Amino acid sequence: MSPRHPIYIPSKGRAATQLTSRFLSAYGVPHFMVVERQQLAEYEAHRTPLCTLLVLDESYRDRHETLDDHGHTRSFGAGPARNFAWDHAVASGAEYHWDMDDNIRGFWRLNYNYKTPVTDGTVIRAMEAFVERYDNIALAGPQYYMFAPARAPLPPLVVNTRIYSCTLIRNDIPFRWRLRMNEDTDLSIRVLKAGWCTVQFNAFLQWKETTQKMPGGYTTEFYKDEGTAWKSQMLVDQHPDVARVTWRYGRWHHFVTYDEFMRRGRLRLRPGVEVPEGTDNFGMVLERQDHDDGSWHRVENPREGPRTTFTRRRTLDQLIEELSQQNGVTR
Repeated sequence: MSPRHPIYIPSKGRAATQLTSRFLSAYGVPHFMVVERQQLAEYEAHRTPLCTLLVLDESYRDRHETLDDHGHTRSFGAGPARNFAWDHAVASGAEYHWDMDDNIRGFWRLNYNYKTPVTDGTVIRAMEAFVERYDNIALAGPQYYMFAPARAPLPPLVVNTRIYSCTLIRNDIPFRWRLRMNEDTDLSIRVLKAGWCTVQFNAFLQWKETTQKMPGGYTTEFYKDEGTAWKSQMLVDQHPDVARVTWRYGRWHHFVTYDEFMRRGRLRLRPGVEVPEGTDNFGMVLERQDHDDGSWHRVENPREGPRTTFTRRRTLDQLIEELSQQNGVTR
């Protein structure tokens, strides 16, 4: 099943990797990638089958709200490209759009406390369908794979917390991206302060490469000279009531308290919408792969039967090639 709303990936300095674009194409999901003009030829040389390249309008840099005095002396980050994508989606008539980081290496479904890799865009469509039922959700997206321990008793979703890296955005909310860094946290906080809701799905997960692990990207200019303290302080300066700088995992981070937003947040159904009873799996089925002959077998409950892994070990390129063949995607 394909997503309904357009997907945009701002990218810089990662023409040869394009993780998110490679997986979306392998899933059979068309998408846009926003790149800078001077890197267009390199991205075109590595463009994935279902990707449409868009060149960033340079005026979005001049209009970007950084809320500092550094002007053009420092990188503007991904904000200008994200705002360009937002306006492109609005011009297309879309009610929502997806904004995804360029270093996501696939999506998973968390069910029966098993993290199962998906093979197409159905989980993206499932998140869209949930959000479309309500008239006060501004942002939504999947949880990080690493923040959803398989043994933890997690709810299927959390209302009114931050949405990172893979965000479904309602296009008519009165906001745009700002700041040079941490713009996703800033946007989450601003919509929550304005009374909107956000939804983070634990039932669906994204595997995003950790900060600074991949070369390139919009953050390279910051990290190589500034470290992480400056970008964390940038957020705290705008939201001192809920954010602070803290030392965690060997580097400086921001820490935001969302408790107040979570306590008061309530989702509001659109007029006339009735939530059906039961579980809609959107046609998704769970299969286990036999290690001996590679055959696949339907599994109703992964807790029943032998304890085996769901997939053979294979390289990233092999996995993407396998998914592409399954979904009939060719260059």
